Amino acid sequence: MSAEERRAQIILAAAAVFGERGYAGGTTDAIAKQAGISQAYVVRMFGSKERLFSEVGKTARVRIIAAFREAIAAFPPDATDIEKQARMGGAYSTLMTDRGLLLSLLQLFSQGHDPVLGPQARECYLDVYRVVRDEAGLGPQAATEFFSRGMLVSVLLALRLQDAASTDADAAQLLSAAFGPTEPQFVEFLSHPPLGEARR
Repeated sequence: MSAEERRAQIILAAAAVFGERGYAGGTTDAIAKQAGISQAYVVRMFGSKERLFSEVGKTARVRIIAAFREAIAAFPPDATDIEKQARMGGAYSTLMTDRGLLLSLLQLFSQGHDPVLGPQARECYLDVYRVVRDEAGLGPQAATEFFSRGMLVSVLLALRLQDAASTDADAAQLLSAAFGPTEPQFVEFLSHPPLGEARR
């Protein structure tokens, strides 16, 4: 495994650990165990837990922007704002089935008070907003509506509300309202997690 592949492996493991335990509770030892390597190697590669957490946040930002740009490139020439939001929403929801990515992103946003991580969290959010507002051509109002639904989707996925949907009518109703016509297929997709331990 090359150094770059090992780095990506550690970031994936760190996303799973930080997502599950939070920034304070995530340790380089737990991340090393998740990645199947030594703690010394993790520290040697990233220097500190803060830098590693920062790299997880940067990776999340890159992946979200790439997913949105891929969706934007596939917009029909006459796509409405609603159609654009649906396509980008589908891309975001699929990306967030990586539970480590989803939860570590929410952990990053909870660090707004931190003098180092707070500015990074805000810039991450604003960078994605600019892509939605400008590159997707939604403008500030539609982009804000899209982000509002996106935060709802993030919370529902973090809650794993789909686990209750088969026995709780209110959970099923909320999922249906949030995800629209793709909800049954999406819940089915979520019931078969592809990433093992990273999705705990």
